[in-house]
Amino acid sequence: MTEKRLTLALMEPPYESATSTTAFRIISAALNKGIHVNVFAYEGAVCLALKDQAPHANPVKGTTVEEEEHPTTRAFVSSLLEVGNGNPLLTWINCGLCVDERGAANAVDGVKRGSPADFLKMAQESTNTLVIPTR
Repeated sequence: MTEKRLTLALMEPPYESATSTTAFRIISAALNKGIHVNVFAYEGAVCLALKDQAPHANPVKGTTVEEEEHPTTRAFVSSLLEVGNGNPLLTWINCGLCVDERGAANAVDGVKRGSPADFLKMAQESTNTLVIPTR
């Protein structure tokens, strides 16, 4: 039997909609089923793995950073990369052109820099490809 492989193209920047959360859930579910996953982050999605993200307090509720426990997408990406650091494998590639445009080069460990040609290659080698665009 051929190894199953899923490729996702993500375009939505962090915190703009539930799209990113849905993508993280799909990636997690696939990895948990032993499916290898490729992610190509394009446009604003390159900021999902931005290492400079920081949780914040909530002055409206009067909670501290620790009390608020605000999640960051960088933590989600790091966690998924940890899970997919073997078999099944998660490969996360940020579009280098998009990274440069947004100044988002400081990504979490495990994220690679690439180009749209990488997305084409990943899609050609995959069982299925899912493109999750912005609005």
